[in-house]
Amino acid sequence: MAERGSAAVITVGGKGSSLNSSSVYAISNGLAQVRVDSSALDRLSSTLPNQNPPPVTKFQIPIPKTLTLEESRAFLTVLLNKLLLGSSIRTAFAVLISETLNSQTETLQFESVDVTEDERIVLEKLSLPSVLSGICAVLDHKSSALSAIIDAVAALSCEASGADVAAFNSIDSGDGFTAKEEIGVAGDLKVLLNGSKLVGKMKSEDILEIPKINGKLREVVKSVHSSTRVELNSSVKVGISGTAKAVGANALALAAAIHNLGESSLYRAKMNLNSINSDGLRSLFEKDCSSGDNLRKTYKLVLDANFEEDYVKFLHEANVLLGMVWKIVTWEAVLAFVALEGGELLGEKVNGGDVVVDKKSEKKKKKAVLGKGTGVIVQLIKDRLQSKSLGILEKWSEDLFSFFDPRDPEFDGLLTKIREIVESNESRRLPKLPKGTRDFAKEQMAVREKAFSIITEVFKRHGAMALDTPVFEMRETLMGKYGEDSKLIYDLADQGGELCSLRYDLTVPFARYVAMNGLTSFKRHQIAKVYRRDNPSKGRYREFYQCDFDIADFEVVKILTELLNELDIGDYEIKLNHRLLLDGMLEICGVPSEKFRTICSSIDKLDKQSFEQIKKEMVEEKGLSVETADRIGTFVKERGSPLVLLSKLRQEGSLFLENSSAKLALDDLEILFQALEKSKCIDKVVFDLSLARGLDYYTG
Repeated sequence: MAERGSAAVITVGGKGSSLNSSSVYAISNGLAQVRVDSSALDRLSSTLPNQNPPPVTKFQIPIPKTLTLEESRAFLTVLLNKLLLGSSIRTAFAVLISETLNSQTETLQFESVDVTEDERIVLEKLSLPSVLSGICAVLDHKSSALSAIIDAVAALSCEASGADVAAFNSIDSGDGFTAKEEIGVAGDLKVLLNGSKLVGKMKSEDILEIPKINGKLREVVKSVHSSTRVELNSSVKVGISGTAKAVGANALALAAAIHNLGESSLYRAKMNLNSINSDGLRSLFEKDCSSGDNLRKTYKLVLDANFEEDYVKFLHEANVLLGMVWKIVTWEAVLAFVALEGGELLGEKVNGGDVVVDKKSEKKKKKAVLGKGTGVIVQLIKDRLQSKSLGILEKWSEDLFSFFDPRDPEFDGLLTKIREIVESNESRRLPKLPKGTRDFAKEQMAVREKAFSIITEVFKRHGAMALDTPVFEMRETLMGKYGEDSKLIYDLADQGGELCSLRYDLTVPFARYVAMNGLTSFKRHQIAKVYRRDNPSKGRYREFYQCDFDIADFEVVKILTELLNELDIGDYEIKLNHRLLLDGMLEICGVPSEKFRTICSSIDKLDKQSFEQIKKEMVEEKGLSVETADRIGTFVKERGSPLVLLSKLRQEGSLFLENSSAKLALDDLEILFQALEKSKCIDKVVFDLSLARGLDYYTG
């Protein structure tokens, strides 16, 4: 590992060592000197052979004119490291590059040197990869630092604008479909704003998008960091063009994420500025901070260079874009700080009271409390300004810009403090929800309570009595009732008593209640939570509500249409099938009776997967022949108006009429459909032969 010691010296070329982006950044910005490990120099040849020396020609290390001094020094640092990885060059080249890097001059000029043909080939082959890797290392280090502070800056803006941040609490819905980094940003924001009395009711898309924008940058930065580390320490053997394209692909994603961050941060900076009455500060902002147009123009230069496959220019422009966005984010931080504390700290000092915050809002904010995390950051900034005793607007704004500059000696302290805030026990990162579960805030609860009241009223209208059953049952009551889905039952730990499990649904507990009490006729309704040890996915949770109305009658469908109509959810359809018809269909297709339940479980997935996927499962995993699976495929495609499809299935010659189970089901369905037609709700029902359940207690 390249080390940065107390004397700010970074050693390269040591046995088993590797170069990282932070070291490249330090050397390229003159924050550290480079030292070549003596063992690396020993591996290189010091002179040309005395006998038959190869011919030499003049050669000058090419530094592209488009590069900045920072980028040029990064290029030379990486070139030096790659030369030390085992190339056949003389010691003098390594010494020349290290001395040039340590010279701290404002320009980099190399005199032409004598090289052999082999040395020229090596230097030319390594030049382009070293340029690309060097700039990538700078991008990696700066973007990593940026991604580490942007959440804290955004949190300050949330308080400065009194933004509504309640939505951050529901980012992780528990369905497994929210990006990990987006959830991480929301969590950090909650920690930073924990205890804040300044966040309020101001709704803004530019606040709500923070987790997505910042989370995407985090995600891309990690990818760039991983690939850059490899490129910095790999020797170039073949595929220089491929390396350039691979580096370009990663950097392109980074540029897009940086551009999006810049636009988002610029809006919040302007929002913060609008709450401050300071002509001087506004003038400085308009003069120094990039506009949205400039941001887009620079991003276009990045895209154009990438399209033209000019990868050196592309990475250079990406670095320019990153510097532009760094300044925007810093302005957001400065303006948020002034909006929060400017009137108190700076009103008397700066330009005779040039910085003024609205008195009413200032009075209100003095009484209010900052978040535990943001409060620490604000105090750090105040301590910095007070230690400098700056009294001119330009001076203290300039000093704050230095504070947020990765080259500033105190920047690492700021970065460390932010990390401590979001990770320390004192701030306590809020506990995470188990996957597949979710919280319901007051707004969601209001909707739920309204919906439940409508549903309950419809149930009562039809004479149903309320029933509540325990959230857990005897394990023996639940097992064997759900076919393949029995594996999804949550078992409770055996503590030396009865073996119990969390209920999987409300129907089996209801059946247990009926059996225990010897009931033969009972209408009941129940709305309660059930639990399934399933893999969370979109719309599929491990804990959720079921609304049950149990009675063996067409009235169940009638009740369902009534309550859905009264809930006013828009268009809907109720799928309906008969278990005996499903069994008859499987028998007609040639499915062995012992496989009925497991094949039903496969068919049940047709609303989420294609038939080809289901067919593969039935054939390869469950042992059906291809012919049997294809016959099933012809039947499960049948769906339509209940009476129309029923008539089709009962036509003369229909295979369903030759099967006793199917014929009995069709007779039942005819009675049911006629009843639904008379009750004027059949238009909401779809007769669908693909509707299948694997639950063992379904009989009709």
